[in-house]
Amino acid sequence: MASYSSRVRADIARWLQAGLIDAATADSLSCNVEANARESLSFGSILAMMAALLFGAAILIFVAANWDAIPRLARVAALFAVILGGYVGGAVLKTRDHPALGEALWIVAAAAFGGSIALIGQMYHLSGDEASALVTWGAGTALAAVALRSNPLTVASVGIADAWLFLKGFDYYSRSEFPHAFVIMAIVLFAVSFWTRSQAARHLIILSVLFYLVLLVTNHDTLQVAIPLVVVSALLFAASVFAPDPVDRVVQLGGRLPLHALLGFLTGLAMIQFELADESTYNSGFALASVIALAGIVGAIVLAGRESRGLRWFAYLGFAFELAIIYVVTLQSMLDTAGFFLAAAVLLGILAIVIIRVEKRMKGPDAKGATA
Repeated sequence: MASYSSRVRADIARWLQAGLIDAATADSLSCNVEANARESLSFGSILAMMAALLFGAAILIFVAANWDAIPRLARVAALFAVILGGYVGGAVLKTRDHPALGEALWIVAAAAFGGSIALIGQMYHLSGDEASALVTWGAGTALAAVALRSNPLTVASVGIADAWLFLKGFDYYSRSEFPHAFVIMAIVLFAVSFWTRSQAARHLIILSVLFYLVLLVTNHDTLQVAIPLVVVSALLFAASVFAPDPVDRVVQLGGRLPLHALLGFLTGLAMIQFELADESTYNSGFALASVIALAGIVGAIVLAGRESRGLRWFAYLGFAFELAIIYVVTLQSMLDTAGFFLAAAVLLGILAIVIIRVEKRMKGPDAKGATA
């Protein structure tokens, strides 16, 4: 992204010199390019983040391995020194135009904070379980993200919240009730993502909410969860297609809300299909859900497929999944093994023909500016 930004800045200077744009327009374009460049993550930035995580893990493992040999006061001082040094050092590097290294040091500090919770809790025999430690770690990371207005720290706090949801949802800690508190976490972190300008965190939060709903059907009636999910997803898809600019100004997902809405729509229908498939091989409810799913996939391709190749390919995957589940539920008892392979070959051939024809139509003159 840095090289792209440099090329655009050079083009802006050339356009200004040639008289194609005025000085005010050049300044506006330069500011916009600079803002987007700061928000992006280059491959080097990603490597810096990975190195930061490994460095933080190395420090914590070293401290933990020599835990008994280090005096108690020195243990606490060393942990807090890593945290303070990471946050302060990262801030200094950010002010000196080294954003990737600065964010990497902040990740080191956040990782050290999480490790410190466990090590200090063990040292002083503090009451509490691992789930509570995750909540404390996530809250501290989120506060740091707000204070420093950090995109990576926001993503890290969402990841910690997801870890808490996964562990509580799969009953690793003998939960007494379903972790509904994740809804509050998601709302708070979604609001924080606007302050920190973290589009990646918003995408991750939406996917996490879908995972939460999948877990929710294990504790509630499937239709009570799945039907509202299908309806809300369809409404969001319609809003994002027919009023894309106003909707994206609100959610700020880079025009990818239709993709999330389609994922939610198909997830809800899959829940319904799995629920109804157990009742009868020829269940009318299952057939209706399958028809709605196939119609939704076709509608998504027609309405938004031209603008998003990613949505088209996800729709193709959804179509293939629907063909597979329809076969398993309705045809498995009527075909032997040879018939299965024949039916699979025919279905895959039909799918290939459909994809080829759709892609040819989408590659018309209007599809040149399609987004991924």
